[in-house]
Amino acid sequence: MSLQSSNAESCEKTVRWDNDKPYSSLNADGVLVGYYVDTVKTVLQRMGCTAKFVELPWARALAELEAGRLDILPGALKTEQRDRFALFSRVINRSPNVLFVAKSSLKKYPLKSLEDIMATDFKLGTQIDVSYGKQFATLSKNPAFLTHLNPIYSRTNGWKMLQLGRINGLIADEATGLVELQQLNLSNDIIKSAIIVSDDPAMIAFSKKTIDTAFVSRFNAAFESIIKDGEYVRIRDRYIPCKTLVQTLGCQ
Repeated sequence: MSLQSSNAESCEKTVRWDNDKPYSSLNADGVLVGYYVDTVKTVLQRMGCTAKFVELPWARALAELEAGRLDILPGALKTEQRDRFALFSRVINRSPNVLFVAKSSLKKYPLKSLEDIMATDFKLGTQIDVSYGKQFATLSKNPAFLTHLNPIYSRTNGWKMLQLGRINGLIADEATGLVELQQLNLSNDIIKSAIIVSDDPAMIAFSKKTIDTAFVSRFNAAFESIIKDGEYVRIRDRYIPCKTLVQTLGCQ
Protein backbone atom coordinates (compact mmCIF):
# COMPACT_ATOMS: atom_id res chain seq x y z
CA MET A 1 0.00 0.00 0.00
CA SER A 2 1.39 3.42 -0.92
CA LEU A 3 1.76 6.24 1.58
CA GLN A 4 -0.79 8.33 -0.36
CA SER A 5 -3.46 5.59 -0.28
CA SER A 6 -2.75 4.97 3.42
CA ASN A 7 -3.22 8.67 4.17
CA ALA A 8 -6.46 8.74 2.16
CA GLU A 9 -7.88 5.83 4.14
CA SER A 10 -7.01 7.55 7.43
CA CYS A 11 -8.65 10.74 6.17
CA GLU A 12 -12.08 9.52 5.12
CA LYS A 13 -14.80 12.15 5.55
CA THR A 14 -18.55 11.64 5.42
CA VAL A 15 -20.22 14.01 2.96
CA ARG A 16 -23.95 14.66 2.59
CA TRP A 17 -25.75 14.21 -0.69
CA ASP A 18 -29.40 14.09 -1.73
CA ASN A 19 -31.30 14.02 -5.00
CA ASP A 20 -30.66 17.67 -5.76
CA LYS A 21 -29.66 18.32 -9.37
CA PRO A 22 -27.41 19.89 -10.51
CA TYR A 23 -25.53 19.57 -7.23
CA SER A 24 -25.88 15.86 -6.41
CA SER A 25 -27.81 12.97 -7.94
CA LEU A 26 -27.46 9.48 -9.39
CA ASN A 27 -26.97 9.37 -13.15
CA ALA A 28 -28.51 6.79 -15.52
CA ASP A 29 -25.77 4.31 -14.58
CA GLY A 30 -26.39 4.73 -10.86
CA VAL A 31 -23.20 6.74 -10.34
CA LEU A 32 -23.28 9.65 -7.90
CA VAL A 33 -22.45 12.88 -9.73
CA GLY A 34 -23.06 16.62 -9.51
CA TYR A 35 -21.30 19.91 -8.94
CA TYR A 36 -20.92 19.53 -5.17
CA VAL A 37 -20.15 15.81 -5.43
CA ASP A 38 -17.36 16.27 -7.97
CA THR A 39 -15.99 19.41 -6.31
CA VAL A 40 -15.74 17.99 -2.79
CA LYS A 41 -14.38 14.68 -4.06
CA THR A 42 -11.70 16.45 -6.12
CA VAL A 43 -10.68 18.81 -3.31
CA LEU A 44 -10.46 16.01 -0.75
CA GLN A 45 -8.35 13.93 -3.14
CA ARG A 46 -5.89 16.81 -3.42
CA MET A 47 -5.71 16.79 0.37
CA GLY A 48 -4.98 13.06 0.41
CA CYS A 49 -8.47 12.28 1.70
CA THR A 50 -11.48 10.34 0.47
CA ALA A 51 -15.20 11.10 0.57
CA LYS A 52 -17.84 8.71 1.90
CA PHE A 53 -21.16 10.05 0.61
CA VAL A 54 -24.20 9.68 2.84
CA GLU A 55 -27.72 10.32 1.52
CA LEU A 56 -29.63 12.62 3.89
CA PRO A 57 -32.49 15.13 3.61
CA TRP A 58 -31.41 18.67 4.46
CA ALA A 59 -32.92 18.99 7.94
CA ARG A 60 -31.51 15.60 8.98
CA ALA A 61 -28.10 16.53 7.56
CA LEU A 62 -27.93 19.65 9.74
CA ALA A 63 -28.77 17.59 12.81
CA GLU A 64 -26.16 14.98 11.94
CA LEU A 65 -23.54 17.69 11.36
CA GLU A 66 -24.30 19.22 14.75
CA ALA A 67 -24.06 15.81 16.43
CA GLY A 68 -20.75 15.03 14.73
CA ARG A 69 -22.10 12.04 12.83
CA LEU A 70 -21.63 13.91 9.52
CA ASP A 71 -18.37 15.64 8.66
CA ILE A 72 -19.13 17.76 5.59
CA LEU A 73 -22.30 19.46 4.34
CA PRO A 74 -21.86 21.13 0.92
CA GLY A 75 -23.90 24.10 -0.23
CA ALA A 76 -24.68 25.63 3.15
CA LEU A 77 -25.32 29.29 3.87
CA LYS A 78 -23.56 30.67 6.93
CA THR A 79 -25.96 31.70 9.69
CA GLU A 80 -25.56 32.67 13.34
CA GLN A 81 -27.36 29.50 14.44
CA ARG A 82 -25.13 27.23 12.34
CA ASP A 83 -22.01 29.02 13.58
CA ARG A 84 -22.58 27.31 16.92
CA PHE A 85 -21.79 23.85 15.56
CA ALA A 86 -20.14 24.34 12.16
CA LEU A 87 -17.02 25.77 10.56
CA PHE A 88 -17.30 27.17 7.04
CA SER A 89 -15.12 27.11 3.93
CA ARG A 90 -14.52 30.00 1.59
CA VAL A 91 -17.29 30.71 -0.97
CA ILE A 92 -17.68 27.81 -3.41
CA ASN A 93 -20.78 28.79 -5.39
CA ARG A 94 -23.09 31.70 -6.12
CA SER A 95 -26.60 30.89 -7.26
CA PRO A 96 -29.35 33.10 -5.79
CA ASN A 97 -32.54 31.89 -4.20
CA VAL A 98 -35.37 33.22 -6.33
CA LEU A 99 -39.14 33.08 -6.29
CA PHE A 100 -40.68 30.71 -8.83
CA VAL A 101 -44.37 31.20 -9.62
CA ALA A 102 -47.06 29.56 -11.67
CA LYS A 103 -47.41 31.40 -14.97
CA SER A 104 -51.18 31.39 -14.49
CA SER A 105 -50.73 33.42 -11.27
CA LEU A 106 -48.73 36.28 -12.75
CA LYS A 107 -51.68 38.59 -13.45
CA LYS A 108 -53.36 37.84 -10.12
CA TYR A 109 -50.17 38.48 -8.13
CA PRO A 110 -48.11 41.33 -9.67
CA LEU A 111 -45.50 41.09 -6.94
CA LYS A 112 -42.48 43.39 -6.85
CA SER A 113 -41.01 42.08 -3.60
CA LEU A 114 -41.51 39.15 -1.24
CA GLU A 115 -43.24 41.28 1.38
CA ASP A 116 -45.98 42.14 -1.16
CA ILE A 117 -47.56 38.73 -0.52
CA MET A 118 -48.88 40.01 2.82
CA ALA A 119 -51.48 42.12 1.01
CA THR A 120 -52.76 39.07 -0.92
CA ASP A 121 -53.83 35.46 -0.39
CA PHE A 122 -50.57 34.24 -1.94
CA LYS A 123 -49.41 30.84 -0.57
CA LEU A 124 -45.63 30.47 -0.49
CA GLY A 125 -43.86 27.11 -0.37
CA THR A 126 -40.67 26.96 1.71
CA GLN A 127 -38.46 23.99 2.55
CA ILE A 128 -38.15 23.04 6.20
CA ASP A 129 -34.89 24.17 7.87
CA VAL A 130 -33.55 25.81 4.69
CA SER A 131 -32.04 29.28 5.11
CA TYR A 132 -33.25 31.91 2.63
CA GLY A 133 -31.11 34.82 3.81
CA LYS A 134 -31.50 37.89 6.00
CA GLN A 135 -34.50 39.46 4.23
CA PHE A 136 -36.54 36.28 4.61
CA ALA A 137 -35.45 35.89 8.24
CA THR A 138 -36.60 39.44 8.98
CA LEU A 139 -39.95 38.95 7.28
CA SER A 140 -40.44 35.67 9.18
CA LYS A 141 -40.61 37.64 12.43
CA ASN A 142 -43.85 39.21 11.18
CA PRO A 143 -46.88 37.05 12.10
CA ALA A 144 -48.74 38.38 9.04
CA PHE A 145 -46.01 37.02 6.78
CA LEU A 146 -45.93 33.63 8.48
CA THR A 147 -49.58 33.00 7.68
CA HIS A 148 -48.65 32.81 3.98
CA LEU A 149 -45.95 30.15 4.40
CA ASN A 150 -46.53 26.50 3.53
CA PRO A 151 -43.65 24.29 4.79
CA ILE A 152 -42.64 21.45 2.47
CA TYR A 153 -40.18 18.59 2.92
CA SER A 154 -38.89 18.45 -0.66
CA ARG A 155 -38.90 20.67 -3.75
CA THR A 156 -40.28 17.79 -5.82
CA ASN A 157 -43.45 17.92 -3.73
CA GLY A 158 -43.34 21.70 -3.92
CA TRP A 159 -43.31 21.77 -7.72
CA LYS A 160 -46.26 19.36 -7.78
CA MET A 161 -48.17 21.50 -5.29
CA LEU A 162 -47.42 24.58 -7.41
CA GLN A 163 -48.59 22.83 -10.57
CA LEU A 164 -51.83 21.78 -8.85
CA GLY A 165 -52.47 25.29 -7.48
CA ARG A 166 -52.11 24.25 -3.83
CA ILE A 167 -49.43 26.92 -3.48
CA ASN A 168 -48.74 29.99 -5.65
CA GLY A 169 -44.98 30.24 -5.38
CA LEU A 170 -41.88 28.36 -4.30
CA ILE A 171 -38.44 29.64 -3.30
CA ALA A 172 -35.59 27.67 -4.83
CA ASP A 173 -31.97 27.94 -5.86
CA GLU A 174 -31.97 29.41 -9.38
CA ALA A 175 -29.87 26.68 -11.04
CA THR A 176 -31.66 23.86 -9.26
CA GLY A 177 -35.09 25.24 -10.08
CA LEU A 178 -34.37 25.66 -13.79
CA VAL A 179 -32.94 22.14 -14.06
CA GLU A 180 -35.76 20.47 -12.13
CA LEU A 181 -38.54 22.27 -14.01
CA GLN A 182 -36.98 21.22 -17.30
CA GLN A 183 -36.81 17.60 -16.16
CA LEU A 184 -40.42 17.68 -14.94
CA ASN A 185 -41.61 19.30 -18.19
CA LEU A 186 -42.96 22.23 -16.18
CA SER A 187 -40.85 25.03 -17.67
CA ASN A 188 -43.86 26.43 -19.54
CA ASP A 189 -46.14 26.33 -16.50
CA ILE A 190 -43.79 27.52 -13.74
CA ILE A 191 -41.34 30.35 -14.32
CA LYS A 192 -38.63 32.24 -12.48
CA SER A 193 -39.81 35.63 -11.27
CA ALA A 194 -37.66 38.74 -11.00
CA ILE A 195 -37.74 38.54 -7.19
CA ILE A 196 -34.38 37.55 -5.70
CA VAL A 197 -34.95 36.34 -2.16
CA SER A 198 -31.27 36.09 -1.29
CA ASP A 199 -27.94 36.06 -3.07
CA ASP A 200 -25.84 34.87 -0.16
CA PRO A 201 -22.95 32.69 -1.35
CA ALA A 202 -22.90 28.96 -0.67
CA MET A 203 -20.09 27.39 1.35
CA ILE A 204 -19.05 24.03 2.72
CA ALA A 205 -20.06 23.45 6.36
CA PHE A 206 -17.85 21.24 8.56
CA SER A 207 -18.82 19.69 11.89
CA LYS A 208 -16.91 21.31 14.75
CA LYS A 209 -16.97 17.96 16.55
CA THR A 210 -14.88 16.17 13.90
CA ILE A 211 -13.02 18.87 11.93
CA ASP A 212 -10.72 21.68 13.07
CA THR A 213 -9.76 25.03 11.58
CA ALA A 214 -6.48 23.63 10.22
CA PHE A 215 -8.41 21.15 8.07
CA VAL A 216 -10.67 23.95 6.78
CA SER A 217 -7.59 26.01 5.84
CA ARG A 218 -6.17 23.04 3.93
CA PHE A 219 -9.53 22.56 2.21
CA ASN A 220 -9.62 26.21 1.15
CA ALA A 221 -6.09 25.97 -0.24
CA ALA A 222 -6.95 22.84 -2.22
CA PHE A 223 -10.10 24.51 -3.53
CA GLU A 224 -8.04 27.49 -4.63
CA SER A 225 -5.78 25.11 -6.56
CA ILE A 226 -8.67 23.73 -8.63
CA ILE A 227 -9.67 27.29 -9.50
CA LYS A 228 -6.17 28.17 -10.64
CA ASP A 229 -5.68 25.11 -12.87
CA GLY A 230 -9.16 25.29 -14.44
CA GLU A 231 -10.61 22.13 -12.90
CA TYR A 232 -13.24 24.16 -11.03
CA VAL A 233 -14.66 25.56 -14.26
CA ARG A 234 -14.62 22.15 -15.94
CA ILE A 235 -16.57 20.64 -13.06
CA ARG A 236 -19.09 23.47 -12.78
CA ASP A 237 -19.74 23.69 -16.50
CA ARG A 238 -20.67 19.99 -16.56
CA TYR A 239 -23.67 20.61 -14.34
CA ILE A 240 -24.69 24.27 -13.97
CA PRO A 241 -26.85 25.62 -16.86
CA CYS A 242 -24.80 28.78 -17.44
CA LYS A 243 -21.25 29.81 -18.26
CA THR A 244 -19.06 30.28 -15.21
CA LEU A 245 -17.61 33.60 -14.04
CA VAL A 246 -14.59 32.62 -11.94
CA GLN A 247 -14.37 36.02 -10.25
CA THR A 248 -17.72 35.47 -8.52
CA LEU A 249 -17.94 31.65 -8.72
CA GLY A 250 -21.33 32.16 -10.32
CA CYS A 251 -22.94 32.63 -13.71
CA GLN A 252 -21.64 35.15 -16.22
